[in-house]
Order: sequence, then structure tokens, then C-alpha cells
Amino acid sequence: MTFLRTLFLSLILVLGAVAAAQGQGRGDPQIEAARASGVIGERIDGYLGIVTSADAEITRKVQDINNRRRALYEQTARETGGTVQQVARVAGERQLADRVQSGEFFMDESGTWQRKP
Repeated sequence: MTFLRTLFLSLILVLGAVAAAQGQGRGDPQIEAARASGVIGERIDGYLGIVTSADAEITRKVQDINNRRRALYEQTARETGGTVQQVARVAGERQLADRVQSGEFFMDESGTWQRKP
């Protein structure tokens, strides 16, 4: 129980940092256009994914965002004693619930891309 409580409290902090990292992508017109057109979407594992083929610039930006997220997940995992995958998964579930806007894509439990109604 203590591990889960520590993980939960740490995730509250990391999600704020993830939101800041996402905020950088959210202000980027290319990332916004890629989200709106269904080229990229949020994955349940806490990372941004490419839904359909993307040009090199979008691919680079997605990798940059994911690298920043992974660094935050690694830090939280060290602080909580959890694994990077556990932290990323919880963050991913929260992002799907809180951050994906209507019309944007997300990856569900089965690994299938879905458009949020």
C-alpha cells in the first residue's frame, strides 16, 4: 500500500511536468495540425504515437516529446521505486482521460487507434 501511495503522489507531480512537456507540443502548430488530422495520438503507455505516416519533422518532434516524457518517467520511477513502465502506464491512462480532446486519436488497451468522440 505504501508503494502505491508513494507512486500515486509522485505521479501527481510528474503529470504536472508531463503537462508542461505536452504544453510545448500543444503550442506547436505542426503538432496541433498532426493531432487534429489524426496523424499522431496519445498511446496508453504514456507516449505520443504516430497513427498514420508522418513526415520527418513531425516524427522528430514526436521523438523529442517522448524523450522528455521518458526522462520524467525515469525520475519518478527512481523516486518511487517503481518501474519506468509502471509510471508511464499510469501517466498514459491519466493523459487519455484528461488530455485527449474530442476528435483526437488515442490507442486503446488492445493497441488499436480510436478517435475520441
